[in-house]
Amino acid sequence: MQSRLEEGKDPATTLRTTPSRPFPLRLLQFFLVFLVLGLGASFLSMYMIRHFGIHNVALVQSTFKPCFEQPATKESWIRPPSNLLHTMSDTELFWRASFVPRIKNYPFKRTPKIAFMFLTKGPLPMAPLWERFFKGHERLYSIYVHSLPSYTADFSPSSVFYKRQIPSQVAEWGMMSMCDAERRLLANALLDISNEWFILLSEACIPLQNFSIIYRYISRSRYSFMGAFDEPGPYGRGRYDENMAPEINMSDWRKGSQWFEINRELAVRIVEDSTYYPKLKEFCKPHKCYVDEHYFQTMLTINAPHLLANRSLTYVDWSRGGAHPATFGKDDIKEEFFKKILQDQTCLYNNQPSSLCFLFARKFSPNALGPLLDIAPKILGI
Repeated sequence: MQSRLEEGKDPATTLRTTPSRPFPLRLLQFFLVFLVLGLGASFLSMYMIRHFGIHNVALVQSTFKPCFEQPATKESWIRPPSNLLHTMSDTELFWRASFVPRIKNYPFKRTPKIAFMFLTKGPLPMAPLWERFFKGHERLYSIYVHSLPSYTADFSPSSVFYKRQIPSQVAEWGMMSMCDAERRLLANALLDISNEWFILLSEACIPLQNFSIIYRYISRSRYSFMGAFDEPGPYGRGRYDENMAPEINMSDWRKGSQWFEINRELAVRIVEDSTYYPKLKEFCKPHKCYVDEHYFQTMLTINAPHLLANRSLTYVDWSRGGAHPATFGKDDIKEEFFKKILQDQTCLYNNQPSSLCFLFARKFSPNALGPLLDIAPKILGI
């Protein structure tokens, strides 16, 4: 029986070789289609670039901004608001206005200004007189007007009162809303870091001196001008409520005129207060108590009595009696009237006797404007 393998031959050489498998046709077709599409896209891109150009393609700008973006210059901090009609709530406004630099020396040339704050119901009938008063002193003052929200001012663009209205709310006589309006005026004025002194006025107020005299008088005073008296009787201590203790005791209770002039330090104290405000709001209400005659007067007597001159710069006539002071009309505007106010007075100025005690006066009716404009150059120096 022959061997199935021939002698002398390697068995491995007798193994049958398996033929190679052909490349799948479908895979080859897919590859060709992909290649054609890729070349087509390349030619299309070259055509678009050649005819339209990539230099016209705008880069997408990122809208991302850091939470605390640094201002470009110091002017971003010191420039007063360009628009007084902001959208801040009172809480936000008072918080922002209470910012105080810890370093007292300013790193820029600061010209201190007086903030004239007008608390009004609507129009300013004495505006022509005030326009004459402010003329030529633009770098030394700022103006803020708080009126009823329903009132729309119509001052011309050339007026010093143009666009000087702040966001306002209703202020009721004798109510805390009146003090809210005053704090609102102070807070808006504090946003201008150059405002150093703050004067509260009404639409019935007039200046009794020219601007230069008033600026010099206020800027050189070591005290702020707010009356704060310990008045016995039903209209002083009689308005005190024991529920105000312990924040406010009877010995702290003060009364004074609503119309004041204060410096920046005291303005910040009033705006930032959250200690005395709740007590006065709850326990000082008409007709027993009138909060605008007690709130700031009492609070500043407690916190900073050494900074108060304890008198007002605004002349008011209470001699006729009643709940409101006398109103002066056109028939009252005579030289003798102003002589009584300007010359027949004695007070302390920087702890020294002085005959110049009042810089403003109220209340003047609208029909007094004409005679006031006539007499102002001679009597008031305006």
